[in-house]
Amino acid sequence: MEENYKLAKWLAGEMTDEELAAFQAEPDFAIYENIKKHSSSLETPNFDEDKTLRTILASPKKEIKTVSLTQNWFFRIAAVLVIGLGLFLGYQNFATSTEYAENGVLNSFILPDNSEVVLNSGSKIDYKKWNWDNHRSLKLNGEAYFKVAKGQKFEVNTSLGKVTVLGTQFNVKQRDNRFDVTCYEGKVKVNYGDTEVIITKGMSVAFENGKSIKIPESTIQNPEWLNNEMVFYQANLKSIIGEFERRFDVTLTLESNDNSQLFTGTIPAENIDVALQILSTTYHLKPTKVSKNKILLKAVDAQK
Repeated sequence: MEENYKLAKWLAGEMTDEELAAFQAEPDFAIYENIKKHSSSLETPNFDEDKTLRTILASPKKEIKTVSLTQNWFFRIAAVLVIGLGLFLGYQNFATSTEYAENGVLNSFILPDNSEVVLNSGSKIDYKKWNWDNHRSLKLNGEAYFKVAKGQKFEVNTSLGKVTVLGTQFNVKQRDNRFDVTCYEGKVKVNYGDTEVIITKGMSVAFENGKSIKIPESTIQNPEWLNNEMVFYQANLKSIIGEFERRFDVTLTLESNDNSQLFTGTIPAENIDVALQILSTTYHLKPTKVSKNKILLKAVDAQK
């Protein structure tokens, strides 16, 4: 800035003798002197003010478009939002969707094809919404009731086996080493290891530790657990306790050596005290409440 000021004073001839002497001593003075010399020889063409004004007035008027800074920023923000929304929707479609049912609760939800699902307590389902109508496949950990809309093949995959249907109502249960499937409407194909079996309305299949368990046919219209009942077929005490813990959101500690008896029957699941009384009577146990959500099951003989 200071250099430009001195140059302007020199060109205007306003420098004092001392300022001029100092300016001439600068290394760039020769360049300035050369520019001044050549520029003085340039001739400026005559400017006809009247002619220029007539030319401007005779020229066709053009519409001048202006975009304010605010509007420009608005468009930028809108573009960012549109792109962000697109990425978000794309992620939602391609990412894995997960549905949970925490202990003590049930979870009902609708799949993209309007198929209905109810998850039992302590269960989880993973699936992808992308291309769902052409690839209806999900992964189940736990127990769920399905009312499948008609369409392409529908698959339920578990760590123990797979269920395949087109449009029907069925229940799938996978707990530890036990795998149960019941058909309430239509036809269901069940794959368990090297075994493949087709069941129809009222039929059930069950497998545990690689062995088949015979389940009697039934005329009920939907799973008992939807009506607050726990139904067991040749179930061991460990699996029954696990079902109690998920259904009532409690922790049961068993102190008993005789756990080999298998249980077949129905236990109401509306009241934990009633349910515990049935379990305790069947297995000769005494329930003791340790804390709000912890219960000790001790063999009656051990109380003496």
